[in-house]
Amino acid sequence: MTAALGEDRTYGVASDPRTATVIAFMVKRSLIRIRRIPAAFLPSLAMPVFQLIAFGGAFAGALAYAKINQALDWYVPLSCLQGAAFGAMGLAFATVNDLRTGFFDRLRMAPGGRAATVYGPLAASMVRAIIPLVIVSAVGFIGGAALPGGVLGLLTLTAAALGVAFCASGFGLGLALRMRTLAAATLTQFAIFFALFLSTAQMPLDFIQGWVKPIARLNPMTNVLRLAREGFLGEVTWQDTWGGLLAIAILGTLTTVYAVRGLRSFDK
Repeated sequence: MTAALGEDRTYGVASDPRTATVIAFMVKRSLIRIRRIPAAFLPSLAMPVFQLIAFGGAFAGALAYAKINQALDWYVPLSCLQGAAFGAMGLAFATVNDLRTGFFDRLRMAPGGRAATVYGPLAASMVRAIIPLVIVSAVGFIGGAALPGGVLGLLTLTAAALGVAFCASGFGLGLALRMRTLAAATLTQFAIFFALFLSTAQMPLDFIQGWVKPIARLNPMTNVLRLAREGFLGEVTWQDTWGGLLAIAILGTLTTVYAVRGLRSFDK
């Protein structure tokens, strides 16, 4: 088995055309796990919907003071990003389970190199993110959320949600490969909450006070949230778009490198 594992230690996504087939298999397997173990996925739906309802009522007055008439227009994108990011916890749980059962070793022996063991889960996380994105958005629209940005507003929201899912999953996968315990999922959850709520999650930047404001100003999630929200707060413009796309590109690169290095350390 050790010899077989040492035959191909390539990590590039294009190292072998068979890699795409293995990635597709891992995406399918991840979707099957939702049907077989729904309890592992339902929290990524229930928590964002609960917070959408709670925040939409509790902070409606404060947002009205910030000249945002409909609180759901502010919180629907936030809840969509939460739902997308929470999938990273499920990914960490699944990876640790595969490590414990030995199935991860079988994945490493799949044709196409090691790349699939990283890029397969990352691709699966983006596919899974579509489910909370659709459901949370539907709840928001039923509650009265508006989308003056139209189709472009939906595209920017989708780009932000899939980008956050990719970045959060890269971080969670990197932790799981290093720690190899369920604590990796817990740390991933903490990282998601800190990244989101130390930004403009609750209020516009101009209305944030205290020590949170300078952190929110520098937090890349502020730009990602601006990208997600622009279609709900008005027309989509390049000025509100490019910062979020750049933040996703940088975070996505860093978290992917973190996951790949986690796999490299696992192979040593």
